[in-house]
Amino acid sequence: MTNAVKVDIWSDIACPWCYIGKRRFETAAAEFAAGGGTLEVEYHSFELAPDTPVDFAGSEVDFLVSHKGMPAGQVEQMLAQMTELATTEGLSYDFDALQHTNTVKAHELLHLAKARGRQLDLVERLFAAYFEQGRHIGRVEDLADLAAEVGLDRDEVVEALTSSAFRTEVEADKQQAIAYGISGVPFFVIDARLGVSGAQDPAVFLEALQQAAGMDVPA
Repeated sequence: MTNAVKVDIWSDIACPWCYIGKRRFETAAAEFAAGGGTLEVEYHSFELAPDTPVDFAGSEVDFLVSHKGMPAGQVEQMLAQMTELATTEGLSYDFDALQHTNTVKAHELLHLAKARGRQLDLVERLFAAYFEQGRHIGRVEDLADLAAEVGLDRDEVVEALTSSAFRTEVEADKQQAIAYGISGVPFFVIDARLGVSGAQDPAVFLEALQQAAGMDVPA
């Protein structure tokens, strides 16, 4: 028996539930580690709205009205509820400042960061930049600035993103999501055999981690 578990997470930086799910999973991961378990975590690409322009002309409300066909008032209420929910996980969403954009370059950057051993640092940096700080995560230069903040080489980032050096890896992740039947994110694949969909309560994640590790799961 081994307590080492691999967790593959499909998410999109532009997904508010994904950041909340990240926090809830981390809560479970900390408890799992306290119980003697070890984790390897890898993030994978999923684009919720791949047709989004890099420089979307409008607010988050405007985007959701056009993308989901919802009335503006309903969207505003939904975002207010999401902001309130995020605070329960220690997150300060600012949808007024948020700059909606295409996330494919962010996903390419996450693959470069994985190759350099900095993926988990970058995932957190991108989520915070997008949802809390109103930073742009769709343009090469802006992404290079954020990447440098977590220790990646800025020039290497600019070159890789400009040449789309990691686009193949992004597409491979998307194809794997299709193969798994993933239609929404966040989605957690634990030990390549257990699937957890959505930003679940930490107890749900913990039980799945313990099950995968062969630990005794409390009744």
